[in-house]
Amino acid sequence: MRVVKEGGHRLFEEDLETSRYVAGLLRELRTGGLDAVRECSRKFDAWDPPCFELNARQIEEAIAECDEQLVRDTDYCQRNVRAFAEAQLATMRPLEVEIHPGVVLGHKHIPVDCVGSYVPGGRYPMFGSAQMSIIPAKVAGVKTVVACTPPVKGQGYYPATINAMKKAGADRIFILGGIQAFALMAYGMGVVPPADMLCGAGNKFVAEAKRQLFGQCGIDLLAGPTEIAIIAEADADPALVACDLLGQAEHDPHSGQLLVCFSDAFARQTLDEIEKQLAVLPTRQIAEVSWADNGKIYVADDRDEAVAICDDYAPEHLELHVGDADYYRDRLRNYGSLFIGEETTVAYGDKSIGTNHILPTSRSARYTGGVWVGKFLKTVTYQKMTPEASVEVAKVTARQCESERMLAHAATATVRVRRYSS
Repeated sequence: MRVVKEGGHRLFEEDLETSRYVAGLLRELRTGGLDAVRECSRKFDAWDPPCFELNARQIEEAIAECDEQLVRDTDYCQRNVRAFAEAQLATMRPLEVEIHPGVVLGHKHIPVDCVGSYVPGGRYPMFGSAQMSIIPAKVAGVKTVVACTPPVKGQGYYPATINAMKKAGADRIFILGGIQAFALMAYGMGVVPPADMLCGAGNKFVAEAKRQLFGQCGIDLLAGPTEIAIIAEADADPALVACDLLGQAEHDPHSGQLLVCFSDAFARQTLDEIEKQLAVLPTRQIAEVSWADNGKIYVADDRDEAVAICDDYAPEHLELHVGDADYYRDRLRNYGSLFIGEETTVAYGDKSIGTNHILPTSRSARYTGGVWVGKFLKTVTYQKMTPEASVEVAKVTARQCESERMLAHAATATVRVRRYSS
């Protein structure tokens, strides 16, 4: 392997200052309730409405403000997300098996009751994020989805975001951002049911709030700055590869990009294309910093080394601009979502194709996938048996418990031997 361009890697690092700040603010919000929420909203977002929750009339008015084409396009995207979530749910069947005569074991899938969904605003109005957490939750059978989105500072909200949240199935919609939004959803504060699970991305303060609230409720995953990796063989188009790398670079100055190719010539061609495209890119101010600080280009000796490099990087998004895509698909193990062939690009997954865009970052793809309908389901087990089977199992259980010196446990087994043997 040869390194043509090296950049930083975006790992979650211990940030004691952020951790202490978030812990203190969560304590204030937990004890201060809605008054503390309102104070934070005034302080951070210049937002102090009579009520943070939108009523039915306000939601209708927001939807009416949306361009008709935008509404149709959002409907298209949400149909795709819903169809894929429903297809995923269909694979999750209950199980019941008799593993021994009279011994029946099983599992079933139970949706959580309440989900708190955060739809980020920040640098861009990412209303497409609404369907990524709300639709899978509703398809899973979640009764209540409480959705929060930050205000446009001091002004209100993006009508397109409200349209997306409502169409996705949000039961209640709040214009509230940041740590205070997560505190409201997690604690309930007498306003909403306390969330069983929190979903959605945000800045480092939001990520830290989710980390600290884990245990109080569940979370989807801890998402850091977005990432893309591309494996490009000789026949790939350097201009298209460069375009896709910059497509993720515009997200954030800390976004990460990795190109794995097989020749210095292709690497140089891609670098030239990146410079050309940056010169005319409207979001150059962000993308240029991101590429300069975090962009990587490696030249692999062969396909197996390319796979090893990408598995170590464990990217959120991984594109294959290759001839034999099956070779890579069969061997790659660590990624959030795989985009096979130059015909697919990360933006499709982010916005419209139907797979989920809430995905693992910072190498967490080594141990988890992204948000899907199964995130909102608890797989629970059960067991039942006949009296005869109970006697057989009880004898083994009693001996095991006695060997561990857990005599009260053993007694629960031996009492059944006496009861059912007669």
